[in-house]
Amino acid sequence: MTELSIIVPALNEAQRITATLQALLPFRQRGAEVIVVDGGSEDATPDIAYDYADRVLIAPRGRAAQMNAGASYAQGYVLLFLHADTWLPEDADTLLLYGPGRETSVWGRFDLEIEGQHRLLPLVARVMNARSRSTGLATGNQAMFMTREAFIQVGGFPDIPLLEDIEMSKKLNDISPPLCLSARVITSGRRWDDQGFWTTMRQIWRLRFGRYIGTDPAELARRYGYTPRPQPHMLAEPEQQQPEQDQRRSDEPVRPDWLFKKYNPDRRAE
Repeated sequence: MTELSIIVPALNEAQRITATLQALLPFRQRGAEVIVVDGGSEDATPDIAYDYADRVLIAPRGRAAQMNAGASYAQGYVLLFLHADTWLPEDADTLLLYGPGRETSVWGRFDLEIEGQHRLLPLVARVMNARSRSTGLATGNQAMFMTREAFIQVGGFPDIPLLEDIEMSKKLNDISPPLCLSARVITSGRRWDDQGFWTTMRQIWRLRFGRYIGTDPAELARRYGYTPRPQPHMLAEPEQQQPEQDQRRSDEPVRPDWLFKKYNPDRRAE
């Protein structure tokens, strides 16, 4: 049992997953669990992850499906969803569990810094952070986190191929406003570097506008080149992983005292 579970959806991230997971080692040493959910990689991503994660799962491709699968196995009272190309600040666990402002929200996200070649990427990050604070919406590369109770209450991430983070934010806003932490996660700007800055920006805004006017996410995904790959029929753990201890979910995991008192006012902590 643990206070915090960090869930990392991954697909063909063999070149990056080692650095991402090594950066999570201090959190594991402080009691967090790390779960990697692979979406059917064609490279060695799941094999590499074995050495750095508490659990490695294979699930149907798609960030929403992978994150939901990871949450179903998580032991933590707080769930943090981390992209495989994003790095947390060193004190992320302390900030989201015990830092200022945590009493007011059951979910939140970090400010964002984009690491890339284009000189306008710092401006993009500032705009994204400001927009997030004003709208209460978060993107997945801002390392969204929430209590497990809130995750269950909203039904998890919507099973759509794109913009699942925005739709999840809308559902969570019905419970509480987000905790917008000013500490920054660092995310890779490889999309801007590989596709070109202005091409990427046009694509982002077209996707957002399409969703705003009600275009089906599957249609948006088709327009922008998303082609589903063959899927596993069910969630599975690779056979070679043999946990030393029973890691089944507990119905009453360890949770921060402030969360217990705030959202269970009629019960006494044992």
